[in-house]
Amino acid sequence: MNNSLQIRTFEEYQEKYKRSIEHPELFWGEIAETFKWQRKWDKVLEWNFSEPKVEWFIGGKLNITENALDRHLATRGNKTALIWEPNDPKDDTVRLTYRELYEKVCQFSNALKKQGVVKGDRVCIYLPMVPELMIAVLACARIGAVHSVIFAGFSAVSIADRVNDAEAKVIITSDGLNRGAKQVPLKRIVDEALELCTSIEHVIVYNCLNWPTEMKEGRDLWWNDIIADESTECQAEMMDAEDMLFILYTSGSTGKPKGVVHTCGGYMVYTAYSFQNVFQYEENDIYWCTADIGWVTGHSYIVYGPLITGATTVMFEGIPTYPDAGRFWQIIDKYGVNQFLTAPTAIRSLMAFGEEHVMSYDLHSLKVLGSVGEPINEEAWNWYYVHVGKERCAIVDTFWQTETGGVMLSGLGNLSPMKPTFAGYPLPGIHPCLLDQEGKEIEESDTEGYLCFKAPWPSILRTTYGDHERCRLTYFAYYDGYYFTGDGARRDADGMYRLIGRVDDVINVSGHRFGTAEIENAINTNSKVIESAVVGYPHPIKGQSIYAYIILDDATSDSQLARAEIIETVASEIGKIAIPEKIQFVSGLPKTRSGKIMRRILRKIAEGDVSNLGDTSTLLDPLVVEEIVKNAL
Repeated sequence: MNNSLQIRTFEEYQEKYKRSIEHPELFWGEIAETFKWQRKWDKVLEWNFSEPKVEWFIGGKLNITENALDRHLATRGNKTALIWEPNDPKDDTVRLTYRELYEKVCQFSNALKKQGVVKGDRVCIYLPMVPELMIAVLACARIGAVHSVIFAGFSAVSIADRVNDAEAKVIITSDGLNRGAKQVPLKRIVDEALELCTSIEHVIVYNCLNWPTEMKEGRDLWWNDIIADESTECQAEMMDAEDMLFILYTSGSTGKPKGVVHTCGGYMVYTAYSFQNVFQYEENDIYWCTADIGWVTGHSYIVYGPLITGATTVMFEGIPTYPDAGRFWQIIDKYGVNQFLTAPTAIRSLMAFGEEHVMSYDLHSLKVLGSVGEPINEEAWNWYYVHVGKERCAIVDTFWQTETGGVMLSGLGNLSPMKPTFAGYPLPGIHPCLLDQEGKEIEESDTEGYLCFKAPWPSILRTTYGDHERCRLTYFAYYDGYYFTGDGARRDADGMYRLIGRVDDVINVSGHRFGTAEIENAINTNSKVIESAVVGYPHPIKGQSIYAYIILDDATSDSQLARAEIIETVASEIGKIAIPEKIQFVSGLPKTRSGKIMRRILRKIAEGDVSNLGDTSTLLDPLVVEEIVKNAL
C-alpha cells in the first residue's frame, strides 16, 4: 500500500481536487511516479473528445502484474493476497499469499505461452468465481494477452457473440460451477457456443466439480495437465501504457454487445488510486467486494485495484442467500472484513428476509460499506446504515460505469459528508458537469441535467473493440467536447451529485445493463413474433425489471405457449437474467408517423402512471395506446 496516495482529511481532498482540475498532468504524473515502470513516459496526456483520442503516460512501458504481484514480494510476500470463500460453507477456504499467487500466475502464464498464446492475442474466460479466474486474468496480463471475461451466467449465443467479436484464440472454462443449490454445466455451454465460432484453437478446462466432461481431442485441455511441468517464474511482457489490457462486453442501445477497451497504464493508476481512497484501505485491513469478476466491478475492485495496492481481497463463489440469508454477515465475521462492497439489489433482497439474519452477527470489524451497480434507494441506504453498519460505518454510494474503469463520484470512506441516495463528490481528477438539452452547461445548484465529464481521466475507455465509430457515437457525439454518461443527475447546494436514471434505451436489472434492442432482437427470433418493444420499470429488489410488449403474427395464437417459447428464447440467446418479468401481447405499438416506437409511453404504462401519457393524438394510431392501457399487466 502506498500511503503517499491516500487522502487523509476532507480538507486535503478539497485541496487535491482543486489541483487535479487546474493541473491534471502534474497531478496524475506525481501519482504515476509511485508505481513500477519499466520505462518512464515521455508525456502524461494527449487528448481530444472529437475523434475521440485519449492517451495517458505516452511512451511509458510497464506490466500491470509487476505492480499487482512482483513489487510486493520483498515486503508482502507472506501477506495474504486472496481469501477465497467457497459456495458451500462446509468446504475449505483457500488463502493465497502474494508469493503463492505470483507463482500460480507465472505457472499458468507459461502454460498459456506453451499453447501458442502471444502478446495481443485475445483470450476469453468463462469461469466460476474460483481462484483460477483471478489467476487466468493475471496470467493473460502478464504475457500481454488481452483478457475478455464473460460472466458465467450468459448463454451459448452470448458467448459466441463475444468470442467472434474479439476473434479469441483460446477460451478458459470449467466443467461446471456451484451457485447456491444449483450447478451449471459450463463446458457444455461453451461447446454449444463454439459451434458458432471459428477462431478458437484451444479450450482450457478447470476441473471444478469432477463431472464427466466431453473433451475434443486436439482442442480441449485440462488446466491441471498443462500447468504440471511449468516453471513458477515467468518474465513479465513489456507493455506500452496504451496497449490493450482487456475487453469487457457491455450492452448498448443496439443489439450487438460492445467491447469496451481498457489499456494498461491509465487503468492501473486510476483503479489503485480510487480503490485506496474510496475505501480508505489500511495495511492490515480485509476487503471484500461481492461482485462477479465477469463484471467491471470485479475487474477493478476484486482483482486489480486491491492487488496493486497490496490489499487482502476476499472472493466469494456463492450467493447471498445460500444456505440462508445470513451468509454475507457470516463471512464478514469469519474473516473480520473491514470494507464491504455490494449491490443495492443484494441489500434489498436481504432486507426482505427481515433483520434477524443480520442481527445474529457482530459485524464489529466493518469500517466502510460500499454500494455499486445502480443508485441506492433511501430505504435500502437506511437499512444498510442501521442494521449492517450499526450507525457507525461510512457508506460510499459509488457511481461509475464499465466505460469509466473506476469510481467517478463517491464519498471517501469516513472523510466526506454522506446523504442517502447521493453518490457524493467527484474523485480528484474527475470533472463532471450537468448539461441541458441544448448542450449548455448548467452552472446553478439544486438542479438536474445530463451528467457529462468535460476532461479525460486515466481509466477512461479508449475505444469499442473493432468499431471506433461506435465508441464516438455512443459516448462523445451527443454533446461536442464531452463524455456523455447516458444518465441524468441532480447537483445539490453542497455540490453533491445524485443519479436519477438512464436517459437512453438501457435497462439495469440487478446492476446488469441490457440494451432494449438486444432483448428485442432475441424475442423477434421467435417465428410467431411480428414485433416487440421492451422497457424497464421499477422493481423493489432488482431496481428494474423488464416489461415486453409483443405483437404475434396471429391473434388466435396460443399465448401461453408463445410466452413460454419467448422466455426460453431470451434465456438461451442472452441469459435468464434478461427474461421479461411481464409479457403483454398487443395488437400494435405506439408509433410516430415516421415509425419510431414511443417507448416513453410504454414506460409510463409499465410503471402504472397512465394519467400522464402526454399528447397521443400525433401517433400513427392513438387507439393502440388505449388498448395497451386497458390490458396492462
